Amino acid sequence: MQASNATFLASLRTETSVIECVYKPMQGERPLWDFPTHTLALREVAAYEVSRIGGFDVVPVTALVEGPIGLGSLQVWVDSEPEENEALVDLVPAEKVPPTGWFTCVDGFDSTDRRVCVIHADNPELRMLAVFDALINNADRKGGHIIGSAGRVFGVDHGISFHTEPKLRTLLWGWAGEELTERELAAVATARREAPAQLAELLAEEEIEALVRRADMLLRRKRLPMPRGGSHTIPWPPF
Repeated sequence: MQASNATFLASLRTETSVIECVYKPMQGERPLWDFPTHTLALREVAAYEVSRIGGFDVVPVTALVEGPIGLGSLQVWVDSEPEENEALVDLVPAEKVPPTGWFTCVDGFDSTDRRVCVIHADNPELRMLAVFDALINNADRKGGHIIGSAGRVFGVDHGISFHTEPKLRTLLWGWAGEELTERELAAVATARREAPAQLAELLAEEEIEALVRRADMLLRRKRLPMPRGGSHTIPWPPF
């Protein structure tokens, strides 16, 4: 109910099983000033394709379907426990920030004026998600969009990605400026080489061209991006 756009828990029934999914019909998308109308579901599917093709493997299986309320994205539901998610991103009192293994991404105060911090783990799979977000220009990597499940890391809610202008807003700035690993460079290179041909039905031509430019920049600089001065680089609210 708290989602910005119409979002439904759905069941995909086959002859042998029932798969729980998240269904986001285009008709339920709230208009945005900076993204074309009725394209968020397409971007959800495009994010999955880039993740799959590049070998990032950070987005649950997502498809474009004709559902009960029309065309929309359908994404496999990922089960997780609160402690799995909190092992990746958490909100803690400032004095409880672990001395190692975590990065502080937001400082603030709670309702009692106690200083608190949003922190994220120094986790290689979470870092792969940060590289993926830089590639797809994800404008909304909140803590609640990061899921830990059975030792794996998934990202969800990629509807406002792939813009042609720089819009990266994320909590995962802990590795900003660090050198990309061979594994990360290989994923970017594979996505740059193979994904554009699969995205023509999902993204505008200029958006695909922008994806290629971002990939080229990552491969040339071989470093994670830094926050842009004078721009909003943290999603709000952070969770």
